[in-house]
Amino acid sequence: MKNLKYYFKKAQKEKFAIGQFNFSDWSQVKGILAGAKNLRSPVILGTSEGESKFVGLRQAVAMRDILRKETGLPIFLNLDHGKSLDYLKEAILAGYDMVHFDGSKLTLDENIKISKKVVAYAHKKGVVVEGEVGRFGTDASRLYTEKFEIKEEDLTQPQEVLKYLLATDVDILAVSIGTFHGIDISGVSPRLRLDRLKEIVNNPTTGKYDIKVPLVLHGGSGTPEEDIKASITLGICKININTDIRLAFAKNLKLQLDTNEIVPYKYLAKAINAVQIVVEEKLRLFGSENKA
Repeated sequence: MKNLKYYFKKAQKEKFAIGQFNFSDWSQVKGILAGAKNLRSPVILGTSEGESKFVGLRQAVAMRDILRKETGLPIFLNLDHGKSLDYLKEAILAGYDMVHFDGSKLTLDENIKISKKVVAYAHKKGVVVEGEVGRFGTDASRLYTEKFEIKEEDLTQPQEVLKYLLATDVDILAVSIGTFHGIDISGVSPRLRLDRLKEIVNNPTTGKYDIKVPLVLHGGSGTPEEDIKASITLGICKININTDIRLAFAKNLKLQLDTNEIVPYKYLAKAINAVQIVVEEKLRLFGSENKA
C-alpha cells in the first residue's frame, strides 16, 4: 500500500481532498469505512486527544490494521489536535500514521519551537506531521445557540505561514480561513475566506503559487459546498469532518432508543448507516471517489 505522503501528493496533483473523519467508537468506524469502501476512496480516521483516550491509542491502531487487511484500502490514522509533545510521542509509538500538533494558542515562535521537536521525533519514525497556523475559533464540536462570528485576528496570516514552514519542515499545514469546530445554529457554517486562502498560497509579489505544502481545512462540517470545491482548487488537500458525523449518529441513535429495541447491533444499525451516508456525501464532494 502506498503511504500517506503519496496520497497527499496525488491529491495536490489531481485536485481532490482526502477526508478525515473522527470517531469515538467502533460503530462510527464501521459507518466511515462502509462509505470509503463503497466509493473506493482513501480515508483518514481521526481521533482527538479526548477521543483517543476513550478508544485507546493501541486499540485505534489495531482497528486500522485489521480494516486495511480486510479491505485493501489506504486507511490512515491521525492524532488530531495534539497539544503536548509527550502525548504525540505516545501516538507515534503506538503506530499512528500521522500526528497533528495544535500550537494555535501559543505564540508563533513557541509554536515553531515545539513543532520542530515534533517533526524531529516523528520523521525518525516515518510519521507525517500536520502543523497549524491560525485559530479555528473554538475547541468544542457542537451546535451553537447563536450565530457564530469569525474573528479576523484568528485567521491565518500569510507571512506567518512562510515563517512557520521555513522553520519547521512539517508535511502538511492546517490554515484558518473562516471555519470553526461545530456548526452554526442555522446548520450552515460561515462562508470560507477564499481571499485569505489565495493570499496564503500565492506569492503576493509575483502572483505565482508559492506554497508547496498540502493544506488542511478543519471544521469542514456545515461549510457551503461551493466553498469546499473552490478551496480544493486552491490547494486544500485534506478536510476534517466530525460534527456532521456526530449529529447523524446521535440523531438516529436517539430515535432507535425511543423504541423497545434492546439489542445493540439492531439499534445501532441505523446510526451506522447514517454515518455512512454522510461520509459518502463528503467523499463525493471532496472528489476522492475511486482515488484509492
